Amino acid sequence: MKLGTVIGRVTLSRTIPAYEGGRWLVVSPFTREHFPQAGEAPITLSKDPSLVVYDNLGGGVGDVIGYVEGREAAQPFAQPTPVDAINAALIDEVFYSPFRP
Repeated sequence: MKLGTVIGRVTLSRTIPAYEGGRWLVVSPFTREHFPQAGEAPITLSKDPSLVVYDNLGGGVGDVIGYVEGREAAQPFAQPTPVDAINAALIDEVFYSPFRP
């Protein structure tokens, strides 16, 4: 699972029945630089490309979510469904304590 910040939503004019009840979120993925500032707001955007994530948990703009990509993203659907990433968790807090030798 990877973490990211929701920075927007996607609106569709048509959808397939498997996607009904969910929404699409635009997510900026966390990088190593984001973890020290995870408890602060607002979190800066990643330099990595944003991605679109299917969400049926109710994530909103500004939330930190945990998402999975690839084959695991299609597992919650009854029929094989074309999806690249799915929201797996809504993150309340991120505790960051780097290892100091």
